[in-house]
Amino acid sequence: MPHHTSRRNFLKSLCHGAAALTFSGCAGVARRNLADSSAGKPNIVLMFVDNIGYGDLGCYGNKVVKTPRIDRFAREGVRCTDFYIGSPSCMPSRGALLTGRHGIRNGLNEQLWKIDEHKQIALPHSEKILARYLAEAGYVSGCFGKWNLGFAPGSRPTDRGFDEYFGNISGNCDYYTYLYNGRNDLHRGTEPAKAEGYSTYVFADAACEFIERNKDKPFFCYVPFNAAHYPNPKNKPPGTPCLWQAPDEAFARYGYSPDTLDERQRYRAVLTAMDDGIGRVIDKLDRLKLTGNTIVILLSDNGAFIIPARGMECASNYPLRAGGTTLWEGGIRVPCIVRWPGRIRAGTVCREPLVSMDFVPMALSAAGLDLPTDRFLDGKDPTAALAGRAPSPHKYLYWRFGSNDAAIRMGRYKLTREKQSTNQDWQLFDLETDIGETANLRSAKPELAERLIAEHARWEQDAKTGR
Repeated sequence: MPHHTSRRNFLKSLCHGAAALTFSGCAGVARRNLADSSAGKPNIVLMFVDNIGYGDLGCYGNKVVKTPRIDRFAREGVRCTDFYIGSPSCMPSRGALLTGRHGIRNGLNEQLWKIDEHKQIALPHSEKILARYLAEAGYVSGCFGKWNLGFAPGSRPTDRGFDEYFGNISGNCDYYTYLYNGRNDLHRGTEPAKAEGYSTYVFADAACEFIERNKDKPFFCYVPFNAAHYPNPKNKPPGTPCLWQAPDEAFARYGYSPDTLDERQRYRAVLTAMDDGIGRVIDKLDRLKLTGNTIVILLSDNGAFIIPARGMECASNYPLRAGGTTLWEGGIRVPCIVRWPGRIRAGTVCREPLVSMDFVPMALSAAGLDLPTDRFLDGKDPTAALAGRAPSPHKYLYWRFGSNDAAIRMGRYKLTREKQSTNQDWQLFDLETDIGETANLRSAKPELAERLIAEHARWEQDAKTGR
């Protein structure tokens, strides 16, 4: 978003823009036995984009970037203004999304920077992810895109409940060569694979093929795009510029040259290509007349990285503070749109505080499954809140990340603590009047601050020792 955009205009656009916040491993015999019970269950498409900022999309107030398909999708469902991710970093965010459990509960609470994902475990094997739950209700499931949860035997998507997998197993792979740190990162099932073309389109098309093949049965299609993650310089030969990558047609939408070295222009092209990929998946559902019986969810894995290096100052979390890997609003409050015809009214806005872990209980309820009794889910079914029929199911939202980062939100108030700080360094903010977290109210509201500090400590102890 251009820096000259006023906060008032942004918030006006945010509040009045239409929005949409849509939300395996069974053998063939088991699937046939489940066929009758699965009839009429809604399909679920979960699109998880990478490092998209709160102010990066047209429907969230950006007046420069071109995201027409996402903007239209927002008008077809509900758009959340106060939606949060379970962690401000890629790997633990994915673990929280798919398990419905906080990282300190599921065992993946920080980015494992040095892990060799081709060989090691990230999310513990004792954790159960959404694909495996849904298999119990007769769903066929596919994952197409960035996995980033470890690829040791037992950790791979097809080991954890997905029937199909095609994508990159690690972090920010090259958008055309599929290299990650100089090594091929693309796999189909458990085997290395090759592909030609721009990764956003390749993963979208793979998802569309999966939907086509499974249109007559309930399916769960998880599409974790690698867009719009920043470029990885280790994917390039020495001396080769590390630039945002997008197809020529995305640059042409703005009248930019594909050879431009302007990182902001290049980043906008990446967003527009991502918009095209998302549009392909939505259009496939529409063409197959599956729209009425499909929950579609679109959200980002964390806020955009706002770092003045390698073009990472191009994205926008406006009007939020900071960005990815922090527990400031810019790191954890993200765009989220859900479409569910018949259950969620089109063109609505949800201002209730919700979190990505809510989508597991939402999906289980939609599939007719009970919540698990052998483990605790931090997420709570948000359907009524998304439909405008109830407030948030959460009294508190909690975060714990890395060595010492922590935060808690209760209603309009948020308390947060940064790295290497102590309890004396907690800061309190009123998000209704100070969305940018600029005025620390701890000294003005000491009793409220102490109450929230105690509640966070209680929750953290419970999460560390509970199931």
